[in-house]
Amino acid sequence: MRNPNLITWVTAICFTAIQVSEVPAGDWVQFPVYAVNEDQQAPDIYGNVVVWEQFVEAEFDIYGADITDSLNPFVFVIDADDDHQQAPSIYENTVVWQSYLETDWDIWAADISDQNALRYFPVSDYADINEEVPAVHGNIVVWQDDYLGDWDVLGADITDPCSPAEFFIATYDSNQHRPAVYRNTVVWQDDYLGDDRDLFAADIWQRNKPAEFPVSLVQYDQEQPAIYGAIVVWQDNFFGDWDIYAADITEPDNPVELAITTEASWQMNPDIDGNIIVWQDNRNGNWDIYGYNLTTRQEFQITDDPADQTNPAISGSVVVWQDNRNENWNIYAVILNGPEIARCTSSIPGDVDGDCEVNFTDFTIMAGYWLRSNLEP
Repeated sequence: MRNPNLITWVTAICFTAIQVSEVPAGDWVQFPVYAVNEDQQAPDIYGNVVVWEQFVEAEFDIYGADITDSLNPFVFVIDADDDHQQAPSIYENTVVWQSYLETDWDIWAADISDQNALRYFPVSDYADINEEVPAVHGNIVVWQDDYLGDWDVLGADITDPCSPAEFFIATYDSNQHRPAVYRNTVVWQDDYLGDDRDLFAADIWQRNKPAEFPVSLVQYDQEQPAIYGAIVVWQDNFFGDWDIYAADITEPDNPVELAITTEASWQMNPDIDGNIIVWQDNRNGNWDIYGYNLTTRQEFQITDDPADQTNPAISGSVVVWQDNRNENWNIYAVILNGPEIARCTSSIPGDVDGDCEVNFTDFTIMAGYWLRSNLEP
């Protein structure tokens, strides 16, 4: 049973307000990854390889493209088997997705090291059990699973593709679903504590005994988590519409929350890589893609086409999304550069607020703690 003392941890979560100044859409060149008349959606990206699901002849298939040459991407089919294949995720040369075979959804994977000769293997394919919405990082795959009658979070170590080693991560009452993973940390949205959804995480270094902790237990819903390093991002309806929040979980016992954007409109489906967060945003009357730099604390607009751009994903300086500017959904991409994606190359003594600059803000923070001491005894 989950530790009931976790419920009280919400009082220990810190909230940090951030001054945000918005930058208009940049002059970055946006380009279609594979422009066809078939609908494409749910993109993911690692490095220069994009994966997505594509609706072909009344079913979804999994496609990929190497966009190293943005003018002539190399497109390849990952899975075009019968029935549906959806929700792809990629890390390095491993792509995972959910595949509907006969009566239920299973998790499959492919090694795409040779894009002309892919190697396939099942991650979890139990009969009459649904395994859905996979995510992959390193040799760990996670997904939501209805093996015990509701949605739980399971994982598998795929170091040996011929024999994936499955393990349980979160199998409590109600639903634990939509997991994301970074190294040994898995985060998911959880219905356990009542009528709203909260975020929990677990350190899975010990596969047989995941160390669970709460990320955000505040009122209302926290959904669609993504993670990079010690930063978790999600969409949150605390103020009545969807906003983007983040938490630093460097200290699992004391997550530090911060509001990334709380515009009056909706901001949804965040993703993060390095110091850049991206999401879809309808503050301009249609869905656009926005970004936020955690280092410079600068928000910026990535797309401003009057059509809708949704479901962004980011890897390094490349952002991909699904876009209906051509009257059907295609996958588009942009390579960001310039001050919007500036990163900190090394820390500076005296940089108290962590923005890679030493300025009056640092002095103000330091002055507020002048002559305080935590020495004991």
